[in-house]
Amino acid sequence: MLAAFTAGLLLITISELGDKTFFIAVILSMRHSRKLVFAGVIGALAAMTILSVALGRVIAFLPKIYTHYAAIALFLLFGIKLLYQASQMSALAANEVVEEAKVAVEQSEKNIKNSSSTLVILLESFIMTFLAEWGDRTQIATVTLAASNNAIGVTLGAILGHTICTVIAVMGGRLIAGRISERSVTAIGGLLFLVFAAAAIWEGASS
Repeated sequence: MLAAFTAGLLLITISELGDKTFFIAVILSMRHSRKLVFAGVIGALAAMTILSVALGRVIAFLPKIYTHYAAIALFLLFGIKLLYQASQMSALAANEVVEEAKVAVEQSEKNIKNSSSTLVILLESFIMTFLAEWGDRTQIATVTLAASNNAIGVTLGAILGHTICTVIAVMGGRLIAGRISERSVTAIGGLLFLVFAAAAIWEGASS
């Protein structure tokens, strides 16, 4: 359980820092109550984590040899892809992610007509974050982790990782947003996925 918790925590904390959902939380917290934005964002991320882990446990019913090699393949694919993306990124890559987040928030604000209702802000934060996270690499990686690791450990670790990133985004995102190197974060994420792949290969060899 501890290994699953640590894997989920590291995966989410490193992958989500500076991601589109991170900047959505930063921008929303500049316009609305930080407490409401935090509640909506973390609610969406927790729901996505639970859903992803549930999908992973369904996949776990397949023969273990299939899930084991599928996990290795996915971790290798994500690791190599992220390292390649990092090598191709310009210094303005983070600004591109910020612009995408700004466009998404602006569109959402138009749809709700800048309402300051508590429920509206909660729903906006929840829905925007949930949709941005759907199909993201961290969701797929969470599914993969849960398919071959302790479900409770992965869930708790991933939710804690999301909480850490959301707190940073809501409380200090404005100060650090411009200092985040998307290239460095992407490269570290790629290396982390390769480490997970190596650990899965080692686990298979030892068993």
